[in-house]
Parts: sequence; C-alpha cells; structure tokens
Amino acid sequence: MKAKVLFVLFSFFFFIRTNAQCAMCRAVLENEEGQGVAKGINDGIIYLMAIPYILIFGVGFAIYWKYFRVKKEK
Repeated sequence: MKAKVLFVLFSFFFFIRTNAQCAMCRAVLENEEGQGVAKGINDGIIYLMAIPYILIFGVGFAIYWKYFRVKKEK
C-alpha cells in the first residue's frame, strides 16, 4: 500500500513538470521571441488534460464513499 501511495505522488509531481506540446506545435512556437505564447499553450494543454482525471477521481471517490466505507452502528 505504501509503495502505491509513493508511486501516485511521484507520478503526480512528474505530471506537473511535463511538456504537453506536440512536436509540430513546439517547432512553430519555439521560433518566436519571449516564449510567452508557448508557455501559455503548454499550460492550457496540461489544464485540459488534467480535468478528466480529476472528474474520474471524484466519481471513484464518491463510489468508494457510498459503498465501501465502514458504516457506524447506531
């Protein structure tokens, strides 16, 4: 269990540092000065990629909360 938690944490931290641009987008955007647009597009791609994972995690947590948690006896 501890190894799985560490794996998830390391995966999350490496996910934040990834460059999500495709090769064509990167080649076009590297030619401009300042790299402001390239950084903005990269952030947008990562944002769009993260939303589905967050939603799936939320649904999974809701299912866990509803069915698998230990219910207290009254």
